[in-house]
Amino acid sequence: MNSLSVNGKNWILKKYNQENLIFFKENFSLDEITSKLLSIRKINREDVLSFLNPSIKNILPNPNNMTDMKKSTLRTVEAISKNEKIAIFGDYDVDGATSTAILGNYFTELNLDYEIYIPDRKKEGYGPSIESFEELINKKVKIIFTVDCGTLSFEAINFAKKKNVDVIVLDHHQSEVKLPSAFSIVNPNRIDDRSNLNYLCAAGVSFMFLVSLNRELRSNKWFNQNKIIEPNLINYLDLVSLGTVCDVVPLIGLNRAIVKQGIKVLQTRKNLGLKTLLDICKIETNPSVYHLGFSLGPRINAGGRVGKCTHGANLLLNKDPKITFKIAMELDQFNKERQMLEKDLLQKILNETKDYSEDPILILSGKNWHEGVIGIVAARLKDKFNKPVIMISIDGDIGKASARSIVGFDIGTMIISAMQAKILVKGGGHKMAGGFSIKIENIEKFKDFAFRKIRNLNQNLTAEKPLYLDSVIAPSAVNFDFYKKVALLSPFGSGNPEPKFIIENLKTIDGKIVGETHIKSLLLGEDGSTIKSIAFNAVESDLANYLLKKNSKSFNIAGKLSLNEWRGQSNVEFIIDDISVNKTFKKTVPSSIG
Repeated sequence: MNSLSVNGKNWILKKYNQENLIFFKENFSLDEITSKLLSIRKINREDVLSFLNPSIKNILPNPNNMTDMKKSTLRTVEAISKNEKIAIFGDYDVDGATSTAILGNYFTELNLDYEIYIPDRKKEGYGPSIESFEELINKKVKIIFTVDCGTLSFEAINFAKKKNVDVIVLDHHQSEVKLPSAFSIVNPNRIDDRSNLNYLCAAGVSFMFLVSLNRELRSNKWFNQNKIIEPNLINYLDLVSLGTVCDVVPLIGLNRAIVKQGIKVLQTRKNLGLKTLLDICKIETNPSVYHLGFSLGPRINAGGRVGKCTHGANLLLNKDPKITFKIAMELDQFNKERQMLEKDLLQKILNETKDYSEDPILILSGKNWHEGVIGIVAARLKDKFNKPVIMISIDGDIGKASARSIVGFDIGTMIISAMQAKILVKGGGHKMAGGFSIKIENIEKFKDFAFRKIRNLNQNLTAEKPLYLDSVIAPSAVNFDFYKKVALLSPFGSGNPEPKFIIENLKTIDGKIVGETHIKSLLLGEDGSTIKSIAFNAVESDLANYLLKKNSKSFNIAGKLSLNEWRGQSNVEFIIDDISVNKTFKKTVPSSIG
């Protein structure tokens, strides 16, 4: 480990293939840095153009490659033809809200009668229940779509079947071999699915379903016969991209094209709910992936966490400006409340947490912790301690848990295994996140189970905190031209991380605190150029010793480029993740670049 890293991280330069770098430069007229970044990401030579210019039209697979897709489509066409009442049962997070809105907005364009149902996180918990399905069935519903849930909802789906109501599951959570007796289950993470689309979130699965349904209705000349304009599904990609980014699924393949195109749709502000939320957030520039993940997503999520669980979906479905504005304002307020609850709980846990350095998974429990924020706090602790974290909120004799994992440990599979071992009441998830209910008498048993699972991997996933970096660059590279070259590889996110760089031998000219916890600094490079930088939440960290005052000591910084747009002005800044001293890295990008 590099002990001179301020944050105790081991700086690791990513490897690349020099032959591929040269091939990319010579055959695609690319510059050095773009070619190098493509090589680092192991992009195949034949995939370069589709990676740099991802297009839905060019890479959209046949939706019917997914198990049960054709069956689901034909049943829905039948329901539409018979004028059967439809219900959409969604989850209360962003992926669930966007999936609900994608289907709901489509059904609205077709003038169909439908109901939506989003369960209350605290009272009902995750997924369908007999009671929720009974409520829908009492409203004369004949077909129920479950989105972002349902794959393991045996009781509720069996109940619906007894009532002669068909359930179509559109989900992406991990499954067991045994599945509920739904009419159909479209889930690329089904064990018997061969579509290779297991990286889709529920919003992506819902979009694929609409592609299939739209084609079938067109083929049947339904739009012509009913004098209805065929919906343009491209207009829904803002919602699909929002669900994709916020559910942190890999931005590869179809997801990459969805987000690239979805950002363009978002910039037109067609969806009234998203437009209103952008206005409230005072996002005057073209919205980006950052705005999806850190401005819009948290506010839509806040309804399910601390407010009204239906607010997220209703915001994205509503066509009335007054009602939409009211919902958006309430979501903004819920988000502020969520931030305070999260901060208080995180501080409480850090103050009380004993030394868990020997535990391979951090499993914490407490009475009446707010269920709406334990997932976010688990994510914060996961980042801090570099290990999987499970937080269990105890109410009576039952605990409700939220889990977050690190690369290399599939927490969704572990939760399903614990269910099969009868340790958990119910649960589910995917590789990086999950949730479950547990009797408090089984918590210690579950700890032993989880510890055994991770230790059986025979690898120390948490031995060190690596910081993977793409290249060393010169201070003069922090400019708009270089930023544009790096941005060619966007959208960035899970599966396509934003490139991170090292700049060596800098000194602080000036530094100041902004927004109470962040530090803005002006740094001087060896070549005489200056860099505008920002370090988030750094005031109480060791970074402050280098960034807040004029410093004769030189140091190296690691981080990424950011375009700061404000009132028509654009500046490229460097976001600092870490600092090191007295270590020289081999320069792998010429100083002349940019």
